[in-house]
Amino acid sequence: MDTPVTPRDAAPGPRRRDRHGRGMRGPVAPPQVPLSASRAEGFADLVQDSVERLERHWPQLADIDFLVLEVPRLDGTADAWDDEAVPLGGTIPAREGRPARVVVYRRPVEFRTKGRDERAALVHEVVVEQVAELLGLTPETVDPRYGED
Repeated sequence: MDTPVTPRDAAPGPRRRDRHGRGMRGPVAPPQVPLSASRAEGFADLVQDSVERLERHWPQLADIDFLVLEVPRLDGTADAWDDEAVPLGGTIPAREGRPARVVVYRRPVEFRTKGRDERAALVHEVVVEQVAELLGLTPETVDPRYGED
């Protein structure tokens, strides 16, 4: 008498490989390698590098929060922006109990740059411009190398 073969029970948890040795594999790069960092993390690192570069000369920047947002918000009115210009950054003045903030918008900056070096330069320009606006100074005063290629 033939006994029907019953499929074996699936093991708990996700299946790693199929029977042909294909399927999920390990990560492409180990976590300590820059390749494994997401684009958002890499962008945040560029902003942090720029802030650290400026903090050497401007210690009061330690009291300012630096944020990275994906895209700027349109606050209800269509007249808030020109048709041709999308902001790359912005400032939020200090309020009671809240420090001043500098915001850099990741997607508009990435859209305007091709490589990491070009992106780092534009991020630094945006940070310098926003810090200058917040402190009431010119960008050249905040960073003497501002505008140099």
